[in-house]
Amino acid sequence: MTIRIVHIIKVIRVAGAEQHLLTLLAGLRARGVDAQMILLVNPDNDMQDYVDLLAAHNIPVQRMVIQRHTDVMIVRRLMGALRDLKPDIVHTHLIHADLFGTLAARLAGVRIVISSRHNDDAFRYRLPLRLLNRLFWRMTDAGIGISDSITRFSIDVEGARANQIQRIHYGLELSQPLDKGAARAALLKEFGLNAEAILVGVACRLVEQKGVGYGLEAFARLKDDFPNAHLLIAGEGPLRGDLEAQAKRLGLDGRVHFLGWRADNPRFLAGLDMLLSPSLWEGFGLVLLEAMAQQTPIIASDVSAIPEVVVSEATGLLVSPRDVGALTEALARLLADKPLRAHLGMMGRERAEDYFSAAHMVDETLGVYERYTKNPGV
Repeated sequence: MTIRIVHIIKVIRVAGAEQHLLTLLAGLRARGVDAQMILLVNPDNDMQDYVDLLAAHNIPVQRMVIQRHTDVMIVRRLMGALRDLKPDIVHTHLIHADLFGTLAARLAGVRIVISSRHNDDAFRYRLPLRLLNRLFWRMTDAGIGISDSITRFSIDVEGARANQIQRIHYGLELSQPLDKGAARAALLKEFGLNAEAILVGVACRLVEQKGVGYGLEAFARLKDDFPNAHLLIAGEGPLRGDLEAQAKRLGLDGRVHFLGWRADNPRFLAGLDMLLSPSLWEGFGLVLLEAMAQQTPIIASDVSAIPEVVVSEATGLLVSPRDVGALTEALARLLADKPLRAHLGMMGRERAEDYFSAAHMVDETLGVYERYTKNPGV
């Protein structure tokens, strides 16, 4: 019997959770699962770029406009869609789908509801959302935490039962790494830099969580010691203007480059000498896996799920969040040691292959589906 799964998520950009679902649903469909998607989208953003990506992977998708955070009418529309689709399982992702999608699934008579937890944002600790999540865990059959850190948060803060939620890490389709020399040469040419330049990269949303300002402070402390070092910041977000002003105050004109969103993220990561990820908290950090896949070493915060992905002194260097001094020391160490960068990058690729393949993620997720479809109420 073919299992039919409908995934529900609210999307405003193609980031970690969205990339994860693209990989997961493509893998599920390749195994004969009828995996489909309902996207909740804002009125001014139809997410056509993401719809096109889903279509390219033959993933059926429909969009529903959600007018505001408290648009309870979306429940009625979701109910109608679910009654038409008749899924065996509804699988929700992120807060809007967790609340509205779970309620709609139960009202539509769906037998099994599963929720993936992707983050531990500060707002999830606050009332009344904390109490709401405790209630909705009682309406949910099973959960998937994308990291041990998120799984513990779901149990300790949101009230999930320990036997209700399972950790399944994100996974990547690991094709051969790109040619790092060619990718690096392309970046050097793009920014008019000579072959001696050392390329430090950031790839993230420009929001408080990502701690980019701490990275700027650390990089500025080393600008005279490493005159060939350049910081390439790929991403957009509400803090871009503030970060550009900070870079100017720190005297980093010509040394820091704000690139906006990149469509060539794997090639960008492959061309870097190192990735800098000074996050304050992180549900998983898919970009860390993407960098490891391209043999790029990482400097990151020793916080949340990051130590589950990056092994300090083995695949990268970890420092305490908000610790500019420690971040500066780690940067100086990698900037000065090309063989260490190469070794950490090679070990990162091996770790990605051993522990974070898309096949492993899909198999584990399918195992959850099969367990609950064969034994409802377990």
